[in-house]
Amino acid sequence: MPARASRENRPDLGKTGTAMMSGIVRVTTPSRLHFGLLAFGDPSVPQFGGVGVMIDRPGVRITLTAASELELSGPLEERVRSATLAWARVHAGGSMPRCRVVVERAAPLHVGLGTGTQLALAVAAGLSALAGLPRPSPEALAHTAGRGRRSAVGTYGFALGGLIAELGKPDDQALAPLYRRIALPAAWRFVLIRPTRGSGLCGAQEDEMFRQLPPVASQLTSKLVEEMDQHLLPAAEAGDIDAFGESLYHYGATAGGCFAACQGGPFADARLDQWVATIRQLGVRGVGQSSWGPTLFALLASPEDARRFVLQFRDVVAEADATLTIAAVDNAGAVITGPA
Repeated sequence: MPARASRENRPDLGKTGTAMMSGIVRVTTPSRLHFGLLAFGDPSVPQFGGVGVMIDRPGVRITLTAASELELSGPLEERVRSATLAWARVHAGGSMPRCRVVVERAAPLHVGLGTGTQLALAVAAGLSALAGLPRPSPEALAHTAGRGRRSAVGTYGFALGGLIAELGKPDDQALAPLYRRIALPAAWRFVLIRPTRGSGLCGAQEDEMFRQLPPVASQLTSKLVEEMDQHLLPAAEAGDIDAFGESLYHYGATAGGCFAACQGGPFADARLDQWVATIRQLGVRGVGQSSWGPTLFALLASPEDARRFVLQFRDVVAEADATLTIAAVDNAGAVITGPA
């Protein structure tokens, strides 16, 4: 059931709002799969980095309409309020915009789909459009929304779609530069396997885990970059699903091993480790965990192959308490329409 609408009346945020809001704007974003980080823990080298892909579902969809004061409706209301306040600080001197923001669809938070980033960027981009401002660059959008502190995949994916690769950044740089963007074949499908219980790390817990984890060895970072440059990205450009899938599995398992000290192995728990092994036994080469999980993904060559795989997985892992979703590659990025 959607959350009830509420009005933002807190006096410390002001009620005058911005004067330029008009019309209606709709923003629809893809979701993000992250295949693994390249480095963390050693400030002498670029931090984080990595590669990921945008997919068409479950995604985020919001509608923004001019109103007499700020109104929020739908799920993740606190997230929307925070993103709106961040936008107001940059563009309106902290004065909250006079509009209604409705979250019509939002993927779950903290399951490896990048929902927090996509929602924050959608709000920032939507408010800018409603205020008649030019569409911001990925760098400006990340600054406004307060995203991209670690991975830049979701930010560039919001703007561009497709497969996104970036090599990380020093701590004092706001957003890592884009390294490569590749459009993947439209027929490819990612089957998402998401346990109905459990979530990945986030916020203060995530920060603390990065402080506790041992730094990624430079040799391991070099191995991941080599895998990405010599195998993963060339196979993506060629549309070679067998080579891409095999490289994707090895890249993800290697990157996931950097988190073994906190999760016991390359995947979030032993159950997911077994599911990955089962998927490989079913003949799917491209399988891995997105970010902290618990969402797994399996790459198939076509919608028909994806539907057959779902039936096979359900038959072989009959006890799996998981939601399976077939998602297409999103090569376009967020769609912003209006103001109308």
